[in-house]
Amino acid sequence: MSALLQTYDLTVSYGGLHANSNVNIKVDKGKLTGLIGPNGAGKTTFIDAITGFTNISSGRAEFRGTDMVGTTPAQRSRNGLVRTFQSLELFEDLTVWDNLIVMAEETKWWSFLADIIQPRRKVGVEEQAQWALDLLGLGDLKDRLTLDLSHGQRKLVSVARGLAAKPELLLLDEPAAGLDTVESQQLGSHLRDILTRDITLFLIDHDMGLVLSVCDYIYVLDFGKIIAEGTPEEVRKNPEVIKAYLGETAGEIQAQEGAAARQQGGHS
Repeated sequence: MSALLQTYDLTVSYGGLHANSNVNIKVDKGKLTGLIGPNGAGKTTFIDAITGFTNISSGRAEFRGTDMVGTTPAQRSRNGLVRTFQSLELFEDLTVWDNLIVMAEETKWWSFLADIIQPRRKVGVEEQAQWALDLLGLGDLKDRLTLDLSHGQRKLVSVARGLAAKPELLLLDEPAAGLDTVESQQLGSHLRDILTRDITLFLIDHDMGLVLSVCDYIYVLDFGKIIAEGTPEEVRKNPEVIKAYLGETAGEIQAQEGAAARQQGGHS
């Protein structure tokens, strides 16, 4: 299976600091791929690099087999590579519906002049917006201002905005940040539903529980480098991942508990 998104030794440097160092990931079409790592691991820098919001210092990123060097974030979005933002980036004074319409419409510099002469709307825009609302169960909120929504609802609206553009690949930057356990589980259920609609997902988050429960394949980033990759089961058991997330002491405790359990099993 050819990769929809693939990076080759992608490195992002700020001065002498490597925020990302030789990162190699592959996102296959139709799969839910995850990228996890502790806070400050370089996850958002990575998503900024592949979506064109920061420059790649060396290496490259390909979308559908084509190097994306020299293309703007808007061009990548129009080509089917769409992202959400950790900071939500919602229009607070607009309704949920209008937020989705803004994303679904492909705005060009001359569209404002054209709308003055003859207001028009791109064919299918409202259908796309309604489809995204229905998919995430947000239909009852369409006429409410985003300012009046709960944090969990606003997070779902942010995901719906990305979906309204009908992307081929949607990159989700920390969609579970600030969600409680129930909201996180509900989000995970929605993400698996999205996969059935011919949209591939790349989930970037530090919520290990969410990523382990919904992803098909996972990469683990720490201090800008990939330290582990594999299926959820493989990643869950990886000692480097345990160390990165829990610290050496917790890892040692877990190892001691495992040894004690084996010893007890031997005596029974």
